Amino acid sequence: MLSVLVPGGSGQLGQDIAVLAPDSATPSSSELDLRDTGKVVAAVTELADRARAAGTSPVVINAAAYTAVDAAEADEERAFAVNADGPRVLAAACSSRGVPLIHVSTDYVFSGDATSPYEVTDLLGPLNAYGRTKAAGEDAVLGSGARSWIVRTSWVYGKTGSNFVKTMARLEKEREELSVVDDQTGSPTWSRDLAAGLLELAGRVAAGDGPSQRVLHCTGGGSTTWCGFAQAIFAELGADPARVKPCTTAEFPRPAKRPAYGVLSNASWREAGLTPLRDWSDALKAYFTS
Repeated sequence: MLSVLVPGGSGQLGQDIAVLAPDSATPSSSELDLRDTGKVVAAVTELADRARAAGTSPVVINAAAYTAVDAAEADEERAFAVNADGPRVLAAACSSRGVPLIHVSTDYVFSGDATSPYEVTDLLGPLNAYGRTKAAGEDAVLGSGARSWIVRTSWVYGKTGSNFVKTMARLEKEREELSVVDDQTGSPTWSRDLAAGLLELAGRVAAGDGPSQRVLHCTGGGSTTWCGFAQAIFAELGADPARVKPCTTAEFPRPAKRPAYGVLSNASWREAGLTPLRDWSDALKAYFTS
């Protein structure tokens, strides 16, 4: 019995939340710019009023973000406005209206020098502008006074928008061979599975049973490299995975430095009594048959 508002609702995560919870309000970032205090307050107030009238519980799941990792290096001010200032405005509105907030963050808040999965209590150390702005957004939400939870995830892909899976599917048709970095490790996460997990958390929060731990990790199970992920995608497409060749990060320079290791421990999610997401490889198979 939820009334859900999803800023950034036109993205891959927002669209999957809409599939699983069709009554959700999923405005795009152009329809609800989180930097516009007046619009944000109005949207959260409308959510609270709608929930009260329907006898449901209001929850905001913030999926809005500036995710162009490389572009953020040259435009950190704009990335900060979207990833930190926007969540600050949203959290303040939620606090003033008594509406709980679930804010989605990223593994990029970590440095990537770990050798075992990051726990929610590990120190942050972002390597790039995107990670810095997302870390600032976490601080803004947690310090707002709102009933709020941060959910970090990683390597998200879905049916809509631009993502690694869709890029690899396109390149499989265009190239006989391609090289993909094999020295960055993470956990691919299907946005449909993440959406289900966030809605489960929202239900708990709405029932007054929100986890005492305010920062949680929720990703697909297991881990792989970008190269291993690409090879698995090729296999699901019926193509020869050997067409994907491993290379190093140094051979494929990008403006933004990436964490070499971004695997997040899902222990916090399990300890909260929430359903762990399936293994990333099982989710990928389901993605291609959905």
